[in-house]
Amino acid sequence: MRVIGGRAKRRRLKVPKGRALRPTADRVKEALFNILPHDLSGLKVLDLFAGTGNLSVEALSRGAAEAVLVDASREAARAIRENLQTLDFSEKSQIWIIPVLRSLRLLSRRGETFDLVFLDPPYEKDWVRKTLKAIALQGLLREGGTLVVEHGVRERVEVDYGPLTLKDQRRYGTTLLSFFGYNQNPASKHEALK
Repeated sequence: MRVIGGRAKRRRLKVPKGRALRPTADRVKEALFNILPHDLSGLKVLDLFAGTGNLSVEALSRGAAEAVLVDASREAARAIRENLQTLDFSEKSQIWIIPVLRSLRLLSRRGETFDLVFLDPPYEKDWVRKTLKAIALQGLLREGGTLVVEHGVRERVEVDYGPLTLKDQRRYGTTLLSFFGYNQNPASKHEALK
């Protein structure tokens, strides 16, 4: 697995061996970063179910100012830390070894908001719905921000989760990328979050 663009282009990333990680496939990652703006300068990134840190590393390589990477696995956190150190992105990032839903509550209490959120949970475990609801409820996506969900084609996503509105969806084999934006005037925030 390699970084595909920006200042760390072509550098290799460490992937833990013998672990049930499902890193974003190179062709899906390339498609994703061709859809996002090429220059991510100054953006603040949140990477949920970060795995190897693949998506955040790509964003940092393309100019993102900082990233918070969340994964409950210590093994994943070790790989993330090693990748960030190898590419000299450690000072621009924080690694949280904590369950994702708990991290969202803590980030909200700290008043944190993000320009770009990556959500790449294990497929078909109902994490997409639960996490989108929590992000919406905690108000973590900034106005004008983008939230990208990588999920299986059999996992249904709603058009709205409170202020989060589905803007685009792209299919790559059995993977869907769903792009959400912030809608400052949702019809009914609490209705959508039930």
